[in-house]
This record gives sequence, C-alpha cells and structure tokens, in this order.
Amino acid sequence: MKGIILAGGSGTRLHPITVSVSKQLLPVGDKPMIYYPLSVLMLADIKEILLICTERDLDQFRRLLGDGSQLGIHIDYAVQNRPAGLAEAFVIGADHVGDDDVALVLGDNIFHGYHFYDMLQSNVRDVQGCVLFGYPVEDPERYGVGETDASGRLVSLEEKPARPRSDLAITGLYLYDNEVVDIAKNLRPSARGELEITDVNRNYLARGRARLVDLGRGFAWLDAGTPESLLQAAQYVRTLEERQGVRIACVEEVALRMGFIDADSCYRLGEKMSQSGYGQYVMSVAREMAP
Repeated sequence: MKGIILAGGSGTRLHPITVSVSKQLLPVGDKPMIYYPLSVLMLADIKEILLICTERDLDQFRRLLGDGSQLGIHIDYAVQNRPAGLAEAFVIGADHVGDDDVALVLGDNIFHGYHFYDMLQSNVRDVQGCVLFGYPVEDPERYGVGETDASGRLVSLEEKPARPRSDLAITGLYLYDNEVVDIAKNLRPSARGELEITDVNRNYLARGRARLVDLGRGFAWLDAGTPESLLQAAQYVRTLEERQGVRIACVEEVALRMGFIDADSCYRLGEKMSQSGYGQYVMSVAREMAP
C-alpha cells in the first residue's frame, strides 16, 4: 500500500497565522502538525509516501522531512496550488500509487487511541473497495455521515444532513483499492469546481464495496483546522504526554518501533535535537530499545 498526505490549501480559517506558513507546519504540542498524519501512515506499515502541498510550502516541508530516509521511509512531493478537492490527490498521485492500494490522510487530522495500531494493521492488509473511519460526534450535521448495518457494511452516506441517520462522522483517513485512481480521474467537478471525496465514496457505496470502521468511544479524532480546534489538539496532546511520560506521534520512535530504523540511528536523530525536550525523549527511547 502507498500513502498520500494531503497538506495543501491556504488555511484561511487560521488567518492571519497561516498567511506566511502552512497550517500543517504549525506546532501541536512540541512537534509540527504534519508529524501526526505521517505517523498514522507509518503505523500502517506504509513506507512510500507522497506529500501534496502548495508550491509556496514545498521547500519548508522538504527542509523538515527531507526524503524520509532518516526514518527508513521514502517521501516524494507534489504540488496542488489551489484547492480542487480531496479526490484530486489520486489524480496528482496516480504515478505514485501505480498498481497498489492507497491510504489517504489529511494533513490537519490527528488520530490517537488505544489499539489504533492493531486497527490499522487489520484494515490495510487486504482492501476490497474502500474503508472509511467513522467517529461518533455530538453534531453530525456538520460532517459527512456514514450509516452501517450490523456487519459494518456502509449502507448510506450523507453530506452534512439536516437529519443525520447516525452520529458517525467520516474522518480524514481513507483506504482504497487501486480502482480509486480511475474513479477519481473520471469524476466531474462539483458545483464548487472540486473533485469531491464523497463522490468517490458513493461510487464504492453504490457497488456494495464500502466499509466503515467505527473508531468508537475512548478514541480521539481532532481536525486542527481552526484556532479553537488547534488549541484543543495542543491541550489534548500536552495533557496525555505529561501524564503518561510518552510522546504522541513522535515519528522517530514510530520508525524505531516499526523496525524501519535501528536504535543507533534513532539515537543520532535525537542527538541532533538534544537541546530540546523532544530530542532528549528520542534519545531516551533509543537507549531503552538498544540491544
């Protein structure tokens, strides 16, 4: 499976903060926002990743992440200069996807919860159609909403319905078989001139090939696209990290625990940041896991 992180857009809901910097490079806790979706793909054992951003932000992402080799992965970059819909990611990334399945994660979405690794692993192994991830919310009318039957098969999909049939919001993590590339290429733009991810999902739904995984209670899904949600995300991360003494979405630790790099390599990455608490944490994890 290949991975795509969609980190484009101009972040207008966060202006003036994002006038000169990408939203996905803003800090959430002690790390840039992009680390959170990147860690999701890494936990899914995905090593070939395409990061789509604006041309303005390209050099900054490259400066932060490079080609990914320090983490034992490979990161390519592509440009989406104007918001043209989430589904355009598959058109832009068609060569990157090739003949493989693909996971798409939005650059401002944060996922965290017990057994998330196991959930990812069990769903990425053999994608038949599409797999969406639903999260129970109090105000589902603000989101795309999925309804499932007893087996977890998706039976309806509505976009911001006045009377939602369920409380499961569709999150910014999507798994697709390779057919998604052709589906996206043949989409017609919506009234707002975009290739809509909902239209992709409805294509799978109409053929009975869509499944929705309920992330359930006790899980955290945050969309850090507004000043309020950005603050909430930072507070959530800080509270858990201080209480538990671990870092959420520490990509160096994820790379080490996934076997992408060894303890010595992880230690050297932390050593480069040894003046920060984050770097000291990376070094301590490497020492703990050294043979």
